[in-house]
Amino acid sequence: MSAQVVQGGRAWVLGDDLNTDVLAPGHAMKFGLDAIARHCLEAIDPTFAADVRPGDVLVGGRNFGVGSSREQAVQVLKHLQVAAVVAQSFAGLYYRNGFNLGLPLLMCPDAGTIRSGDRLAIDIEEARVRNLTQNRALACEPVPPHLVEMIRDGGLLPHLEKRIRSGALRPAASRKDL
Repeated sequence: MSAQVVQGGRAWVLGDDLNTDVLAPGHAMKFGLDAIARHCLEAIDPTFAADVRPGDVLVGGRNFGVGSSREQAVQVLKHLQVAAVVAQSFAGLYYRNGFNLGLPLLMCPDAGTIRSGDRLAIDIEEARVRNLTQNRALACEPVPPHLVEMIRDGGLLPHLEKRIRSGALRPAASRKDL
């Protein structure tokens, strides 16, 4: 199984305009990621943080991740081992943060057909969601190859480190080298 395929993750269906403050509540931001994770989505589903399992998938409507640019709204899902987020659309900053931090995100116009508890297989390279419960395949918008590679490498920083180690990218000159 490739790093881009999630087999049988349970769907957690959320609505439109899911705010980053719901994913990483402001009152918990002064604490570490463990504490923030305990409060993830508590305003919508107080049991989420305790009940989510590694490999589960969040499913949203339109404008997933609207709100602040806080990276913790992505980090908390990775900390909870959410495998991917599938939504009809994403807020721009959340979309970029997701890939930068290595969280697979798929824009899927038919995400609204997924029900809570459905078992999903996600293939980010093929931009496809297979609803195993409904025996239905959902096409998603293609993910550009460079973003798929970033996901495979674990996010932007590990991706850049890998490229520097391979010689494909040279680090920028420091001020003293100028």
